[in-house]
Amino acid sequence: MWEDTFKKRMNEFGRRAPDNVKGEPFSIKIRVAGGCFHREHSPEAYRIIDGYLSGISEPESYFSFEEHESGPEILVYLALTTAGLSLAKSIIDLIVAVIKARSEGIKKGDSPCAPLELIVRRIQRGDEFVEEKVMRINSFDRIDENEVKKQVDRAFKNLADKEKRISAHDKKRKD
Repeated sequence: MWEDTFKKRMNEFGRRAPDNVKGEPFSIKIRVAGGCFHREHSPEAYRIIDGYLSGISEPESYFSFEEHESGPEILVYLALTTAGLSLAKSIIDLIVAVIKARSEGIKKGDSPCAPLELIVRRIQRGDEFVEEKVMRINSFDRIDENEVKKQVDRAFKNLADKEKRISAHDKKRKD
């Protein structure tokens, strides 16, 4: 089952984190709604993505870029700040770069051209899988970086709020 594979991937990501990394682990999945979005079917997009990744000298946060047949995934730790969960600008830039690379790759012959779904997910309370669909992007939609950031931040907040509600409910039951 893919959820079990996801849990293992998140746990491994957590074990590899340097000691100075603080925050909560999250997955940002850029999934194609139909077909495939990996190197074999999207070589032009991955040329652009690889170029972007090679240009990241010192990321603002600890992350991992994972390739999957259904589309790439960015594993990241988000720091809890007074304003909530804070996503580094470099990660927002990476999300936008992947979305734009998909569109550019299709223009240069990559296939297929199904829409992308941007999804935020994580493991809560030990082994419970939760996700929040952020947005659906058609192949040639104009991408607004500020809107992507706003929607991703909202999804992180929703997932964090769900965990707080569950924890509060569990605490009440124990009392």
